[in-house]
Amino acid sequence: MNQITSPGVAQKATLAKVTPKADESSTPSADLERIKYGAWLIGAAFVLLAVVLAIAVWRFTAASDVAAVVGSVATVIGTIVGAFFGVQVGSSGKEAAEAGRAHAERATRLALGKLDPHAADDILKVM
Repeated sequence: MNQITSPGVAQKATLAKVTPKADESSTPSADLERIKYGAWLIGAAFVLLAVVLAIAVWRFTAASDVAAVVGSVATVIGTIVGAFFGVQVGSSGKEAAEAGRAHAERATRLALGKLDPHAADDILKVM
């Protein structure tokens, strides 16, 4: 049974609790920090690989020795960079899932606030 009158005190309190505040969203700054650290990580990896390549070319005469040294360093660096970005993608997915859950919870609370109190209690008992 829907209420046609204005919301009561309990409903206004429910609406006030679930309405997000403007300063709660820190996602853009967190994403910007991830991008910044990722760019630094990639730049440092390229510099390190260039230094290793230069030292290997200067130190060794055989191409197979240079390839072995550069390949072993590139493998470790690639693993670290890949792990970093894998963690970042996982973290981003978790944040998106949490935001979706919070939105669904807010919508559920708003919907329950519009119901008759006895009907809302019955629904909450089933959940």
